[in-house]
Amino acid sequence: MITDAHCHPFDLVKRHPAAEEERRGVLCAASAWNGEQFYYHEELSRIFPMVLCFAVHPQLPAAAGGVNGAGGAGLGLLETLAAEDRLDAVGETGFDLFDAAFRETEKEQERLFDAHLSLALRKELPLVLHVRRAMHKVFARSGELRKCRAVIFHSWPGTRGEGEALLRRGINAFFSFGNAVMLNHREAMRCCAALPAERLLAETDAPYQPLRGKAFSSWADLPGILAAFSALRGGTGDMERVVEKNFRDAFGFAETP
Repeated sequence: MITDAHCHPFDLVKRHPAAEEERRGVLCAASAWNGEQFYYHEELSRIFPMVLCFAVHPQLPAAAGGVNGAGGAGLGLLETLAAEDRLDAVGETGFDLFDAAFRETEKEQERLFDAHLSLALRKELPLVLHVRRAMHKVFARSGELRKCRAVIFHSWPGTRGEGEALLRRGINAFFSFGNAVMLNHREAMRCCAALPAERLLAETDAPYQPLRGKAFSSWADLPGILAAFSALRGGTGDMERVVEKNFRDAFGFAETP
């Protein structure tokens, strides 16, 4: 089965009305940061299983009133969903220090992240991370991350050495790659080729990481991403099967009997 470790079905269907027909047969982890998105994904999951993820995105403090605005409301919903056992994973949370506007909210991002991490540990849920120019903050919390059921790095932003260091520190880390491996992103390609096969995940981040000349990314991209995985790793192994097993291990999503 083809799997997608990180996508946004609610956002994709606005750009691509036929998206859900296209997704048939793809097991995905759907990311949401507000109630409207989460409830839409929850309804979809009754038709075809998916991993339901929720978090206050680390970019939100810069755009929506911080922890006391949309962030505060989001944390409340996160706690409710977790208490009602409606969540499969906490994410995407993390740190985004890509530009000056995001760096101004660094302290708020830290408070949000620590709240998400605490809940993931308490509820024994996988943690999905969004990290840009902030790997030092991940390493600073490696002791706590080591206690997580799994840590999934959406659109892995680090180097091969950083990935290997996280594993050496005992973090149950998985590294997800999307269209970057087909867009000549050299470090992503090096990491995909060299990190342990049992730690690799495939994703689209649909609709947000399109191929050149495309308006959006979608589940139609996944066969090409998996083919790129195979080519980067010398053509060895059935990457669809390997990545599916990794997806199920990372998210604790068992095969249907």
